[in-house]
Amino acid sequence: MIWDVCSWRDMGHLIGLETTLTGDRYLNILSDHLHSFMSIVHSDGLGQFQKDNATLQASRVATKWLQEHCSDFRHFHYPPKSPDMKIIEDIWDALLHAVEKRSPPRTPMGLWTALQDSWCQLPPALLQILVESMPHRFAALLRSRGDPTRY
Repeated sequence: MIWDVCSWRDMGHLIGLETTLTGDRYLNILSDHLHSFMSIVHSDGLGQFQKDNATLQASRVATKWLQEHCSDFRHFHYPPKSPDMKIIEDIWDALLHAVEKRSPPRTPMGLWTALQDSWCQLPPALLQILVESMPHRFAALLRSRGDPTRY
């Protein structure tokens, strides 16, 4: 499993998880990686964190942690399990295509290297386009009353 963070301004690091993600491990990721990324990239406190609303990410402990750090960055709320609002799905798709263009990895470490290299080579314009698409995605979601949209 892989966790990542990115923003309009910058790509964070991919975090490889060799075991099942638990509540404690997720809190460690939030405190060790998300918090530092947001404090560097959005030092003004105006950054917004968008999680994908997976069950673990919507847990009480994760929600409490996000509330405790609301002065450091905002948490973007959207309807649960709404794939149209998750720009990370588009980023993962671009990452998959970039990895597929490479020679096939033969080992787990080779796959990890291909993922990291491809992640670092994703164009910043991709992030900016996706982030700037959020108002349109939100409007489409409202028009569809929460049903799937064309995004």
